[in-house]
Amino acid sequence: MNRLTRLLRHLWLDADDAQRAIGGDALARLEARITESESAHSGQICLCIEASLPLRYLWRTVRHGEPIGEVLRDRALTTFGKQRVWDTEHDNGVLIYLSLAEHHLEILADRGLARHVPDTDWQAVIQECSTSLRAGRLEEGLTHALEGVHARLARHFPAAGGDHASRENSLPDHPVLR
Repeated sequence: MNRLTRLLRHLWLDADDAQRAIGGDALARLEARITESESAHSGQICLCIEASLPLRYLWRTVRHGEPIGEVLRDRALTTFGKQRVWDTEHDNGVLIYLSLAEHHLEILADRGLARHVPDTDWQAVIQECSTSLRAGRLEEGLTHALEGVHARLARHFPAAGGDHASRENSLPDHPVLR
């Protein structure tokens, strides 16, 4: 995709477009999946769907020719911090970040989970989701991502008896739209 087309697409999209692209019913189903998943482990999942990149990130690709994948990874890292995914009791928060304009997914795990799950595992989950995302089947792709994250959190941080009821839900279960 050429730089001008990318710039225009990002400038055109906003959070309302993310809401329309996924739909209220799908967002409710994704939220329910996060809530259900978190009852089976002590981890926290944050799903963030960003319609477009802020101009300062776009400028890096348009003006400086930085690869979009690197810019999106950097944006996901920034979002990880802004959403306080790192601020969970067992350092096992996970961010699932979708750039709607690019149909690009990033999965970032906090250090507690990262000790158990190598980045290659997350890349495999992303690869499984990519066909659905590129085809515009956003809910399907995000559901696959949630299932992959759930499997790894449940394996490495299973919930102790009554654990879910007694711990604070430190990240929102509803998808964050930007």
